[in-house]
Amino acid sequence: MKFDNVYFVNGTAYAGKSTLVKRLAEKYKGIACEENYHDALEAQLDPREFPCLTYTRDLKDWHDFVRRTPDEYEAWYKGVSKECEILELRILEELCKEGKPIFVDTNVCVETLREISDKDHVLIMLADPDISVRRFFERPDREKQFLYRLLLEEEQPERALDNFRQCLARINSQENYDAFLHSGFQVLLRDEKRSIEDTLALAESMLGLKK
Repeated sequence: MKFDNVYFVNGTAYAGKSTLVKRLAEKYKGIACEENYHDALEAQLDPREFPCLTYTRDLKDWHDFVRRTPDEYEAWYKGVSKECEILELRILEELCKEGKPIFVDTNVCVETLREISDKDHVLIMLADPDISVRRFFERPDREKQFLYRLLLEEEQPERALDNFRQCLARINSQENYDAFLHSGFQVLLRDEKRSIEDTLALAESMLGLKK
């Protein structure tokens, strides 16, 4: 299926994807699919089909989540990304029936995006890999602060924090950054000096929304 009226925003953490998606949807009276919008389907997932996504749903002790090794965390994250893609495409097929423009903070990989979307309907947003790791817990959202509290409760908090940062570094690696950068899609780099309004204007131009 080709998604003609969907605008996909992919990239690295801390690049501003969710903020942009929300602003674009507001301006163009569209639908905003913000970060983890597939969570709406989580309760009905079969663990045999979606073992990575249901890992957190069925988790008995959340301390186990932050105690995993970087190898375990990376393998889980890659699995989650693949499973999220399946759910996202299911959701988007239904949303497209509403006839509104859809703006998506997406987990859909670049290989799939090449098949389902026009090139000018995809924007890659990138933040420096170091920022994605170093500033992870500066975000005020509930999930990240919950994880931070878990880490501080560990017997050796600094060691636990260091291990978790290594986990984050795996999925925010320079290799992954470069893969996005050279994906063939338009790229918007995070610039701390650029205002949100300027970022919005640039994104509109790159996505063909601003004529």
